[in-house]
Amino acid sequence: MKKNLKYLLIVALGMALLSYGLFFWPVWGIPFQAQRHGRPPLTPAWALECWLWEDDHNTAGYVDTLLAGYAEHDIPVRTILLDSPWSLRYNDFEVDTSRYPDPARWFGTLQQQGYRVVLWMTSMVNSHSKDTFLAESEDWYEQARRRGYLTGQGTQIKWWKGRGGFIDYTNPAALRWWTSLQRQVLDYGIDGWKLDGTATLFRQQLGPVPLFYQKTYGGWLTTRQYMDLYYRQEYANGLKRNPEFVTLARAIDRGYHPEGFAPIDASPVNWVGDQVHHWKSKELVGTSQGTQKDIALDGIQGFESAIDNILKSARLGYNIVGSDVAGFSGATIPPRLYIRWAQFSAFCGLFLNGGHGERALWKRSAEELSIIRQFSWLHTELVPYMYSYVVSAHRGGPVLQRPVAGTYHYLFGDHLLVAPIYQDDSTRQVQLPEGTWRYWFDDREVHQGPVTFTKDFPLDEFPVYVREGAIVPLHVERNYTRLGDENSANYLTWVLYPDRPGTFTVYDPHDQVPTTLAVTTNPKGYFVQLSGKKNPHILRIHAPRPPRRVERDGQVLRASADYQYDAHRQKLIIRTDHHDQPGTYRIEP
Repeated sequence: MKKNLKYLLIVALGMALLSYGLFFWPVWGIPFQAQRHGRPPLTPAWALECWLWEDDHNTAGYVDTLLAGYAEHDIPVRTILLDSPWSLRYNDFEVDTSRYPDPARWFGTLQQQGYRVVLWMTSMVNSHSKDTFLAESEDWYEQARRRGYLTGQGTQIKWWKGRGGFIDYTNPAALRWWTSLQRQVLDYGIDGWKLDGTATLFRQQLGPVPLFYQKTYGGWLTTRQYMDLYYRQEYANGLKRNPEFVTLARAIDRGYHPEGFAPIDASPVNWVGDQVHHWKSKELVGTSQGTQKDIALDGIQGFESAIDNILKSARLGYNIVGSDVAGFSGATIPPRLYIRWAQFSAFCGLFLNGGHGERALWKRSAEELSIIRQFSWLHTELVPYMYSYVVSAHRGGPVLQRPVAGTYHYLFGDHLLVAPIYQDDSTRQVQLPEGTWRYWFDDREVHQGPVTFTKDFPLDEFPVYVREGAIVPLHVERNYTRLGDENSANYLTWVLYPDRPGTFTVYDPHDQVPTTLAVTTNPKGYFVQLSGKKNPHILRIHAPRPPRRVERDGQVLRASADYQYDAHRQKLIIRTDHHDQPGTYRIEP
């Protein structure tokens, strides 16, 4: 009896270990996928500007109305994302003209207006599709299966948009067929795919037990291997048509994929999701519809979950990461949550305003419209700063966001520290590391680190601190952030804190030609030296007092005529339209 019991225990242990391996080896990638990540690609600068989408009205008419409203209320949008359903079925890449009539003309008009367009897709060939014009497509699916275009001899699974099989990326004939279908919309000039996460479902069933393997034209693949093929193949195919093509892919947003969804080298833009319109609250929070909803939750959910996953993604090496502003799902969006999430997103690589809920800000509160517009423009102004870290990370240097000590604290580049407000509370404990730091929204407020303090942040401000010696390049087109105005649009604005030496390099987004600004100091003052590509520029220098003397390339500049001093904001402002000389400024405080 004891021997039989011992034997049964050994068998049970063996089966448990086997099950563990079958479940987790191919999902987590232990250990053969440890080196799957490469360096981040060169994300085009347009993808760093503001994205907009919604998921309640999937029609061209609603998109046109939404974009017109954003333009009328001067809220910046560069990219419009069309989520499902836009095709006749999943995934035939044929535009549903009942939702998007005359797609060639409509996509062309969006391009003429300066918008970029990204379309949702997955790796599935469906026999049944939810939400689409053609719900049943068994014949279409069978055609692909009989030709050997699907993995696992056409094994079907249920997923959130219906039922279907996986396209076989290892089969050259299947790839030719798949890309021929995509050509229908690529010919319209679309700029990217949103690659939703069906590849994580790649598996076969052994009765009730899922096995994370399938047989393909090229041999057996694990879930992890199929995921990498999905993200890499779709990105590479898009780049063949458009050198500025992007894919929007998942980074980290599930605990059982700690190594990340998409491989970093095929991840120009990443999002984490799907969060609900929730955050921790001590009270009933009013919604824009005038009702009251108790949104207190246990654990990290909603907003806090998005912040946590973005910083985990950054720690792993993903570079341009964001989340759906205010969260993806839910009926209503609490106003303060919308504001704080937008403020956080202004200091992420991706500003993705979309999901369920009202996204027409002019239909919400005046406060939301004003503050979210301000921070949307601030994010847009920061594109030259962010793009420097696109180039840096691509070349093996630091990524844009780097977690530091403090609850959800992170460096945004080398010069800004962000401590996002993640609960419905205006007070926040801030932990600053060694050095001298200034409050971004009132840089007369100075802190000497290391220091920890608690501060109250009104709704139109956010916990962001700039390091002494910082150099922050901006492209300013409006006056919402008080860093310039419409007259700054054709200039590169350099925000400088020159008490310490420093350098910063920006790159032309078309050819990566650099421009470097260097600050050096001496007992009599400091020098600002520009080198590399010459551009019209504005120097916006923090200066507690008016300067005694300002020179540019040896020529003395005149107060009011050649430069201005803003006593209230303590800023020395020098505007240079062109410079044939090297571009050396000498300032005596």
